[in-house]
Amino acid sequence: MRIGIVSDVHCNIAGLRRAVDLMGDVDELLCLGDSVYEFRFSNDVVGYLRDREAQVILGNHDEVLLGHHGERARAREGVDATLVSWLGAQPHHRSLTIGGVRIVMVHSTPFEPYGTYVTARSAELARFGDVDADVVLYGHTHQQLVHQLGDVLVVNPGSAGDGRDPRNGRQLSFAVFDTDSRTATVTDFADPTRPSG
Repeated sequence: MRIGIVSDVHCNIAGLRRAVDLMGDVDELLCLGDSVYEFRFSNDVVGYLRDREAQVILGNHDEVLLGHHGERARAREGVDATLVSWLGAQPHHRSLTIGGVRIVMVHSTPFEPYGTYVTARSAELARFGDVDADVVLYGHTHQQLVHQLGDVLVVNPGSAGDGRDPRNGRQLSFAVFDTDSRTATVTDFADPTRPSG
């Protein structure tokens, strides 16, 4: 089975659609949080994820918008309250088994303190190898990573909506995980909302 993985879409529906188009046929679509951008809600992004029956978790930006400080943003004209409710019903993490592979989805870390930015050079990355799973998927950093830690494959797809990683020229990216080969491939692509050149 092929699993498409996106994270940190941050209201960029054009980036999300482009990522899914480039993935080709996938059996599951997973989103690792931050579908929205703090006090901005996107009916298009959240509706797309819901309609695609994506497995979605909440990120820190989603939590801000859904929390007390996001009341005014949620009440803005044009914001679809049913989509806000749908997003609010999503968990902070998920444990799935797809194609016989045990997958844990988190936004930042599977351990406290949550919200830590763990990159390829972070000492905390080694702790991902202690998770009882075959694959740990996380986002938050906007920096892609595929790293084997013992029996655990750790994958960060980068961002499908807000490219910030200088290592790939701040392009957007997504990942596809193959349950048969147990490998993950990250693909970079240009942000369709930004002029080229």
